[in-house]
Amino acid sequence: MRDYWKYLDSDPKVCHGQLRFRGTRVMVYLVLDALAEGATEDEVLAAYPTVTRDHLRAAIAYGAQVAREETFLPLVDEQTS
Repeated sequence: MRDYWKYLDSDPKVCHGQLRFRGTRVMVYLVLDALAEGATEDEVLAAYPTVTRDHLRAAIAYGAQVAREETFLPLVDEQTS
């Protein structure tokens, strides 16, 4: 999804500026956490009725973009490998 930003929003006056789904008060990290824990798309959509499948795809696209830009994996310790 190349145009994922049209589904995401951040406003310092809403949800303390956390990235959220446009038109909702649902923060992106909540949905990404739920998916990472094994929730299905249908479960997430049931839990957050204002979130759409396009919102979910935007969150995943955003997560992929962030992963391309940042590396958070610990460096391999040469003594343990």
